Amino acid sequence: MRTLNVELAARRYPIHIGTGLLDRSDLILPFLKTPRAAVVTNDVVGPLYLARFSAALRAAGVRVTEIVLPDGEAHKDWPTLNLIFDGLLGERCDRATTVIALGGGVVGDMAGFAASAYQRGVPFIQVPTTLLSQVDSSVGGKTAINHPLGKNMIGAFYQPRLVLADTSVLSTLPDRELRAGVAEVIKYGLIRDLPFLEWLEANLDRLLHRDGDVLAEAIERSCRNKAEVVVADETEQGERALLNLGHTFGHAIETGLGYGEWLHGEAVAAGAVMAAELSRRLGWLSTADVTRVREIHARAGLPVRGAALGADRYLELMAHDKKVSNGTLRLVLLKAIGRAVVTAEAPIDAVRASIDACC
Repeated sequence: MRTLNVELAARRYPIHIGTGLLDRSDLILPFLKTPRAAVVTNDVVGPLYLARFSAALRAAGVRVTEIVLPDGEAHKDWPTLNLIFDGLLGERCDRATTVIALGGGVVGDMAGFAASAYQRGVPFIQVPTTLLSQVDSSVGGKTAINHPLGKNMIGAFYQPRLVLADTSVLSTLPDRELRAGVAEVIKYGLIRDLPFLEWLEANLDRLLHRDGDVLAEAIERSCRNKAEVVVADETEQGERALLNLGHTFGHAIETGLGYGEWLHGEAVAAGAVMAAELSRRLGWLSTADVTRVREIHARAGLPVRGAALGADRYLELMAHDKKVSNGTLRLVLLKAIGRAVVTAEAPIDAVRASIDACC
């Protein structure tokens, strides 16, 4: 097992990475206020892992409430969020009950948001079961639901007490979901860790073939990058926005097509290529740099062209992005491979031309 810590100003929490961790109730017990937990999962992950995970907790004396949600980004909304509250209230869960998210990014975001609001805040633990959630969404405390006008627009910063990433569950992850997670792994190399990007270029095939050592290394290095950024800027007042490379374009794709048509990582991959193209038009990247960005995503089996929504529709949707400030769109772009910046200086004509060139 590999362990690293997120060292926030007020407190710290560990990220454990390894195999067989779903059975390790001993890792969870120290983070429960009382021996009571509500496990939130979905109807895809639940049949695979819920009984096993709950049994380990119950064997350790924990009273477990199980809450199963419908699967998918299309259900990341108020009615589904309310199912969590229904379950918590129906079982009379008190404010010492720990909410545990067992699932991917959607489950983690929704369970975390519910934990932040239920009785004004109850303890929360992340047990991510997809590559994307293990390397990104489970770390850092962002929780949210979607709105028809924009992705993740309603939520809260609410840190978990523990992240438990069991790499063995990735054996049941569909290939498409695995590739979507790789998009977030690539992102860390592009924005701040050139040696990691070079390692990924050399080890991508092994990663896609689920080599255990390579998976663990990729998850640990991704989490370390994410943790360093979150510690420096927990509530995204500055540096943390760099983690959103490709996301402004990608969220437009997800919202414009309808949530769930493209996986989040697929949209981020296409968005990263658009961001690289725009960076080239601003004189920051070379054509060879853009080709490099495009090729590593293509090798991972990810989209390198955006959805054909039209530049006007992209710009309309991007105007609802959380990085818009005082009516000005701020974008995460690349000054160089391995060095990202947040800028509001991209001319709208260059943004439009980059969208057209990449769709």
